[in-house]
Amino acid sequence: MEIGKDPALITQHSALRWGIAMKNILSTFLIIAVVVVGGTTNAQQAGKIFRIGFLDNSTASGVAVFLEAFRQELSKLGWIEGKNITIEYRFAEQKRERLPELAAELVRLKVDLIVTSGAPTPLAAKKATSTIPIVMTTGPDPVGSGLVVSLARPGGNVTGNSSLQPELNTKRLEILKDAIPRLSRVGLLRSPEGIATDPGNQMKELRPAAQALKLQLEVIETQSDAKGLESAFQTAKQKQVNAIMTTAGRRFGAERKRIVELAGKYRLPAIYPEKGFVDEGGLMSYGVDYDDLYRRAAVYVDKILKGAKPADLPVQQATKFEFIINLKAAKQIGLTIPPRVLERANQVIK
Repeated sequence: MEIGKDPALITQHSALRWGIAMKNILSTFLIIAVVVVGGTTNAQQAGKIFRIGFLDNSTASGVAVFLEAFRQELSKLGWIEGKNITIEYRFAEQKRERLPELAAELVRLKVDLIVTSGAPTPLAAKKATSTIPIVMTTGPDPVGSGLVVSLARPGGNVTGNSSLQPELNTKRLEILKDAIPRLSRVGLLRSPEGIATDPGNQMKELRPAAQALKLQLEVIETQSDAKGLESAFQTAKQKQVNAIMTTAGRRFGAERKRIVELAGKYRLPAIYPEKGFVDEGGLMSYGVDYDDLYRRAAVYVDKILKGAKPADLPVQQATKFEFIINLKAAKQIGLTIPPRVLERANQVIK
């Protein structure tokens, strides 16, 4: 029977058409509502000025170069200070005991995220908050220090970069041995900061490495002020070391000019963890590219401000390293560096 000839079927068909029409209208309203709400949220986010805390154990001048790399990368990603972000800078100025107070201050300011710079700072930040995201520019041993559950799955509010310091110390020993074939005894300068933040891990790696290279490792613990450093180099001479290396740390970094001067004064070949020492006239440096780590930290800041969770962002290990040799410094202490070592350098200063 045709629909037009049966009133019951006509009623059913009309009801079906009305139901479909209403369903389409409701779907349209739902889509419009989602678009409107989403657009409003995006507009709110676009108009928000995020507040970032920056916590460092050193001084503003001590990390100025790295901070510039960090800000440049943020700018490339669309984050401009004074426009859509503000950065609250806090520097402990080599007074590690101030870090808890400075971290707590950032938490009270209700920053959206905390960026940490230097070995002890992520620990201070994590003790101050378990909810505000924390991004490490560098972290010697995030798992061992309890900052994260694992590198692949941090599991909390901390993520960022690991700087592989124990492994790099071993590499520096190897470079010293290659650069100074008759090397037999190496003096290792350690600051109170390095001992406090990494009491055993670096030595676990270094002592076996020294033995394998047939080197005697003399650990010289020193204060990083002018008097303490002078005394450390005098001790190195008394122990008849043939070369010096320093562990990484903000305290030694802040005193790099003085350390380089003392190495020249006592005519001791030295290898350092940062290129900044070579910029001051030091002999050699081998370490991570810190500019790269700060840029990568900026990328994580970008991801988190856009909604990513620190727990889901794997801690990244350093991938870029720099080996720099200063031949002027070598000449001043009467050292001839073998050609095979020079060939391995990323930069040779003549």
